[in-house]
Amino acid sequence: MLVEAKQMMPITRLQKELTQTVRKLSNSGKAVYILKNNNMEAVLLSYQEYEHLKNIEEIFEQYEIKKMVETRMEKYNPKNNVSWENIKEEM
Repeated sequence: MLVEAKQMMPITRLQKELTQTVRKLSNSGKAVYILKNNNMEAVLLSYQEYEHLKNIEEIFEQYEIKKMVETRMEKYNPKNNVSWENIKEEM
């Protein structure tokens, strides 16, 4: 992933300029990549971007569940069903 150098910020500078950075982020919508010891450590996103990513994550999760249910339904055989009455009798 390519990141513009102007979007990177050392954590020590972020600590000093947090208010201005958040204001700038709110206006531009561009993420801020936080560096610690010259390594990417975290990303500061706008709330709208975070919400968008969470929605995408939820869609993927629902898709995975759908695929799992479809796989199980392929193997489903109603003849193997056990009635609730039979289960209670065995207890």
